[in-house]
Amino acid sequence: MNSKENIFKSRRPLIAILRGISPLEAESVSDVLIEAGISMIEVPLNSPKPYETIERMVKFHGENGIFGAGTVLKENEVYRVAEIGGKIIVSPNLNTLVIRKTKELNMLSFPGVFTASECFDALDAGADGLKFFPASLLKEDNFKALSAVLPKNIVSIAVGGINESKFKSWLQVNITAFGLGSNLYKPGMLIEEVKLKAQQIVRSYDQCIIDIS
Repeated sequence: MNSKENIFKSRRPLIAILRGISPLEAESVSDVLIEAGISMIEVPLNSPKPYETIERMVKFHGENGIFGAGTVLKENEVYRVAEIGGKIIVSPNLNTLVIRKTKELNMLSFPGVFTASECFDALDAGADGLKFFPASLLKEDNFKALSAVLPKNIVSIAVGGINESKFKSWLQVNITAFGLGSNLYKPGMLIEEVKLKAQQIVRSYDQCIIDIS
């Protein structure tokens, strides 16, 4: 998985961030998300037994979803995710060692960035895309200004404070993808709640694409 394009061209560019999910919810929650049209799923490593959860999702869905870990801070964590079949490594920060280990293991690297210096350092280390975090503080106009000095057609992901009401304004400044956390899933939510929320988010995203095209 070393293409910077295919993951977002072949799937709706929405990443579910399931912070706090337990292994017992792995199959049911991921199932309703994929059925709704959100097939890229990140399990932050500060969730209960995250490696078990990721492994269960990978085994249950196979190629129907792309799974990985978030809040990845160390090289040994990257290795563990690779062992269980994860394909995405997402971090809240820029750590070039984590990026290089991710690429060495043929996974996709999306480190967290906020400044121009961090963006270029991440790309120089081999990152497949940039996670702009927290997007709620960066805001659309600042992202647009940063984009003017970055290489064309980089993969950019807005994460932090993102909900469906933000899609249109971010798409208008050419963001590539969105990471959806507590707006989509919180521990303790009923599976039906997650399903309805996922369906609402997908409808909103698809309508925004129609509106701005």
